[in-house]
This record gives sequence, structure tokens and C-alpha cells, in this order.
Amino acid sequence: MVSSNDFKNGMTISYEGNIYKILEFMHVKPGKGQAFVRTKLRNLRTGAVTDITFNSAEKVQLAEIIKTKVQYLYDTGDALCFMDVENYEQHELTYALVEEERKYLRENQIVDIEKYGDEFIGIILPDKVTLTIVDTEPAVKGDTKSGGAMKDATLETGLVVKVPLFINNGEEIIVSTADGKYSSRA
Repeated sequence: MVSSNDFKNGMTISYEGNIYKILEFMHVKPGKGQAFVRTKLRNLRTGAVTDITFNSAEKVQLAEIIKTKVQYLYDTGDALCFMDVENYEQHELTYALVEEERKYLRENQIVDIEKYGDEFIGIILPDKVTLTIVDTEPAVKGDTKSGGAMKDATLETGLVVKVPLFINNGEEIIVSTADGKYSSRA
């Protein structure tokens, strides 16, 4: 148990049957009445962000999230299969849990998986990943008039990113997982 006065950004709590990560919190001491803590929380099961107000010194349960290194193996069609790198146990995570993250996964990639008790919550990607371009338009001489000209490129995972005109099919590029933008050549 932890008091609402001891909240920290990034802390995970269990409240009213849900698991939340604290994004922001603010202690408020009004002129009249009792102090309270206003929080912005992300539901780790649904991804929804909600505002919840706690009374000062209200006790809530800490949620212990376990992170485990896993290797991405393959896509089953409705789930992704991962293997624990320590004990070789295999786990399947449904598309609903990893909808955004699967655009950045390539086979045999090592990532962290988040688990609460026996329930899988999601995966944590590295800041940048290396992916191969499977389809992009060839550069045409004279297209660089504006200087920072970009074109669409489809990657091996189906993700479409804007890349500079000099990038061609078959090249590997580094993509930021935070915003899905081209970073550099690999």
C-alpha cells in the first residue's frame, strides 16, 4: 500500500480493479477543506488516460509490473508469439495488446514484455529499430528543388514512413519508435 501523498511519476498502482501508471500528479491544498491529490493516469490494459482525484493520504495498492526479455518469433494471424530468452517459454500476445508496437517488430528482435501477475500488459520497444524498405518510388533527377524533399516508403512490417529521396528499395533504415519517423540509414 502507498499513500497518495507519496505518488511519483511512472509509479504503477492498482485502483478499482484496474492497473494504472501515474503520468502526472499534483498536490492541492485549498483554502477551505481537505487537501487532495489530482492525478492523470494511463490504464495499462486499455491505454485510456483518465483524471482521478484522491483524498490526501488515501491508501492505494502498488501494482508490481515485471519486465522480462523476450524474442519475437512470428505472427500467428491474430497474435504475436514471443519466447522468454531465459527459460525458452513461449507466450502469445493478441493484436489488441500490441497494435501499435507490431509495426516496429521484425523476427528474432529482442524486446521487453510487461506482466502483472499472470496477465500480459504489453511490450516495451527500444527507442529506435532497424527495418528494411520493401517499396518506394525511385528518385527522379530534379526533384530536390525544395532541399528537404521526402517520399513515402513501405517497410517490411507494413509501416509507411517518409524518407529522403536518395533512399532506395532494399536499404535498411533506422526508425524512431516514439513518433514513427525516419532517423537515418542503418
